[in-house]
Amino acid sequence: MAQPQEAKESSNISSYDSYFKTVQSRKKLPHSLQEVLTSAFAKIPVASFPGVPGGKVLEIPADTSIGDAVKFLSECNILSAPVRNPDAENSSDWKDRYLGIIDYSAIILWVLESAELAAVALSATSATAAGVGAGAVGAIGALALGVTGPAAVAGLTAAAVGAAVAGGAAADKGMGKDAPTAADELGQDFYKTILQDEPFKSTTVRSILKSFRWAPFLPIATDSSMLSVLLLLSKYRMRNVPVIEPGQATMKNYITQSAIVHGLEQCNGRDWFDCIAAKPISVVGLPFMSSNEVISIQSDDLILEAFKKMRDNQIGGVPVVEGTKKQIVGNVSIRDIRHLLLKPELFSNFRKLTVRDFMSTISTSQDIGKAIPAITCNSESTLGNVIETLASKSVHRIYVAGKEGEVVGVVTLRDVISCFIYEPPNHFDDYFGSVVKEMLNQ
Repeated sequence: MAQPQEAKESSNISSYDSYFKTVQSRKKLPHSLQEVLTSAFAKIPVASFPGVPGGKVLEIPADTSIGDAVKFLSECNILSAPVRNPDAENSSDWKDRYLGIIDYSAIILWVLESAELAAVALSATSATAAGVGAGAVGAIGALALGVTGPAAVAGLTAAAVGAAVAGGAAADKGMGKDAPTAADELGQDFYKTILQDEPFKSTTVRSILKSFRWAPFLPIATDSSMLSVLLLLSKYRMRNVPVIEPGQATMKNYITQSAIVHGLEQCNGRDWFDCIAAKPISVVGLPFMSSNEVISIQSDDLILEAFKKMRDNQIGGVPVVEGTKKQIVGNVSIRDIRHLLLKPELFSNFRKLTVRDFMSTISTSQDIGKAIPAITCNSESTLGNVIETLASKSVHRIYVAGKEGEVVGVVTLRDVISCFIYEPPNHFDDYFGSVVKEMLNQ
C-alpha cells in the first residue's frame, strides 16, 4: 500500500515543480530584476503584512456541529476558518492545536453526498422545501462533484439543506454582521432548522474535515519571510496561509491569494511595481497556460459537466464558450453549484439543464449570490490593469480573449503572484526542513 501513496506524493511535488518551471521559462522579465524582487521579499517579515479585519483570526472548535459552523461563518461574513482542536488548547505545537481549515464549499460537498432530500426556494426572508426525491441530490454529488460513495446519513430535510445554502449565500453578500441581523435577513426558521435537524445536529466539523479538506494546513511563523508565503500561494497552490507566533502555536494572521493581489495593487506608484505593471501581460509571459490547455465548457453542454470538470481538475471556474473558435460568453464558478439548490426551477430540471440556460436564469435573478460574468482582457493589457481588475472586482481569474473574442488563456491570482518571484535553490529545505514537503503531500 505504501508504493501508491509514495507515487501520489511524488506526483504532487512534481506538478508544483512543473508549473513553476513553465512559469520561469515563459517570463520575459530580466533575471536580474527577478533576483532583486525575490531578495526583497525574502527580507520582508510575515509579521509586517496587514492583519485580518478586527485584528483576530476567527477559529472554529473541532467539536462544533455543522449547523453551528454554518451559522458562525454566516454571522462573521467569512467563507472559511481554521479548525482548532479543543483537546490541545495548551499545546505549543501547531500540529496538535490545529486540525485544518473548514470552508463553505466543503460543507456543501458533505451535504450533497449525505442528503436524501434537497430543494429550496430562496427569497430575502425565507426558504421553502420543494419536495425533490432522493436520487436528485445523489446525482448532483456523483456527476457534478465526483462523489462515488453512497449517501451515509438519512433523514436530512429540505429545510435543513436550505439553511446551509442560505447561510453560505449570505456570507457572499455580506449579510449577517451579527446574529440578530443574520436572523432578520435570512428568516427566523433558518438557524432554528439547521440546529435541530439531523444530521447537522450531531455531525461535527472534526468528522468531515479530513475527507473534505481541499488543501493542506501549513502555517508560517511571523518571523518567516513573505517570499515563503508568496511561494506557497503560487507554486504550491495554497489558497491561504495561516500565520502563527513562534513557540506559541497561536494564529496571528490569515493571508490569502486575494489579500496578496490587493497588496500588490496598493503598491501602485512605487518604482519597482510600476516598472513591471506598465508592461503588457504578454511581455511578462502571461498567460502561462496556452490556449489548448485552458479547460472550458460549451454553452450547450450540461451544467453538471461544468462542475465535474472543475472537480476533476481542481480548479475554481471555467469559461463558457461557443463554437469551434471558443468565443467567451460567460463564466461558471464552483460556488455557483449552490444555485441548483437555491432555485427549484433549476433543480427540478438539472439532468437536462444546459450551461446556457443555467447562466440565463442566474443572470436575471435578483437573489443573493448572483453569478459573476466572465471578465476578460487581451494580450496587450498591462499587468497593472489586470491586477487592478482582480483586486477591484474581487475575482480569482481573468480570461484572455483574442481579436474575435475567443479564449486564448486565463490569468489567475496564482499566476499574478508567480510573476514577481522565483524559488531560490533549496529554499524550503533550508528554512523549514522536510516538514513542508510532508504537509504539501497530504
